[in-house]
Amino acid sequence: MAGLKTRTARSLKWNLLDRVATQVLYAVTGVVLARVLSQDDFGLVGAVLVFQAFAALLVDSGFSYALIQRKRPSKLDYSTVLWFNLGVSTALYALLFVCAPLIADCFQGDTRLIPLTRAMGLALILNASAIVQTNRMMKAMDVRFVAVSNSIGLVIGGITGIALALTGFGAWAIVWQTLVTAAVKSAVLWTASRWRPLWRFSMASLRSYFGIGSKMMLTSFLNTVFQNIYSFFIGNRVGLTSLGYYTQSDKWSKMGITSLTQVLTSTFLPALSAVQDDRPRFVAVLSKINRFTAYLLFPSMMGLMLMAEPIFHILFGTKWDPSIILFQLLLLRGIFTVLTTLYNNYILSLGHGGTLVRLEVIRDSVAIAALIATLPFIARTTADNPVYGLEIMLWGQVAATIVTWAATLRSASRITGVTVRQYITDLMPYFSQTAVIIPVMKTAASVTASDPARLGIEAVVGLALYLGINRLLGSKIQREVFDYFRGKNM
Repeated sequence: MAGLKTRTARSLKWNLLDRVATQVLYAVTGVVLARVLSQDDFGLVGAVLVFQAFAALLVDSGFSYALIQRKRPSKLDYSTVLWFNLGVSTALYALLFVCAPLIADCFQGDTRLIPLTRAMGLALILNASAIVQTNRMMKAMDVRFVAVSNSIGLVIGGITGIALALTGFGAWAIVWQTLVTAAVKSAVLWTASRWRPLWRFSMASLRSYFGIGSKMMLTSFLNTVFQNIYSFFIGNRVGLTSLGYYTQSDKWSKMGITSLTQVLTSTFLPALSAVQDDRPRFVAVLSKINRFTAYLLFPSMMGLMLMAEPIFHILFGTKWDPSIILFQLLLLRGIFTVLTTLYNNYILSLGHGGTLVRLEVIRDSVAIAALIATLPFIARTTADNPVYGLEIMLWGQVAATIVTWAATLRSASRITGVTVRQYITDLMPYFSQTAVIIPVMKTAASVTASDPARLGIEAVVGLALYLGINRLLGSKIQREVFDYFRGKNM
């Protein structure tokens, strides 16, 4: 028991350090590229990523989730999944290469997309080579080398991208940044890891993972549709410049949303799987994870929504102002996305892959219904708002995500045996505190029109009040959060 607690705390610390370092490096590179490259450049890459996202999903095929969910996978299991991933990635790259002209046709026949698609597709093979290495370290709850590989890859990839952007390579700067980052990360993981695959492939092993793996693949496929369908319709119906605004807001919002979901999944899914047969302990860990998530989620997402304008102005000037409202709406949607992902992890850790498929169908059905309802308005603009139609579309998606969260919460409650009321009770203290603090932050910052001063006041006031209130209330979870950072037991 103590071993699991210690490993979970250590894993959490390294996952958090990894995400902080990754986002800082990603942000530095992103700021430079956003200032140098045009909205059209980002729109081109955004169009390519729509199709690459589906290919990347099929490369993994859901088996990495199955490996984590299983208690003791063998070396043959890991080797089989690695060879399968590499084979699928090579086949999909060939398909993308051949279909590149058809992809260009989907975006108003822009032929610049053809060579970009063919080059970016190489990242599929590079990333596929690192999936199992990353998975093994996550399974062992020893993610130090994952953090190191991410940081080194981002540094070298970022330098490459910035250098190419400054010398006039346009969208190609982002493509080469992506390829170099993937290549370096994979090389570091293979160099640092002592594990080497067997030169064997077992269909029996692959079939043993097919049940949960295929369900996770279908779930991930539907999730990828959900994530990328907006970019497709924006680029197809509105144009690459508007897609550039959306891509930029989506990229920066995902820095927080994806970081939280990855930390929660990579840290807590192995821990939950380890105690899946001990229901009282499972429920105790689950409640603690709920409170830990709420403690981080509400102040970070709601705080970023408030501080969006000064952040964008400081980083980019006024060049990307139309992206600000899109960024805020994506963060609002992201709150419910993180919670839904958290509940999905509970369901997955108990082996209910079929439930995840049904929930993903519900999510995509609701999201598509909202998209159809708002699609007639997507291209609307006003004199001072070129993304007015995209705002309407995102409000529809916020509503759809809330419906999905409610459905997932109900299923998680049924499967885990924890009441909906208890789930909400775990969240409410931290939501309530943040809801009270946000207006105070805004009022305090209203004394100045300077963006750096506004940002500084809002950040300091918000952090001081949040930490202070939780200290006065004797928050146990706050004490444990600081213990996590110090590597102490959960």
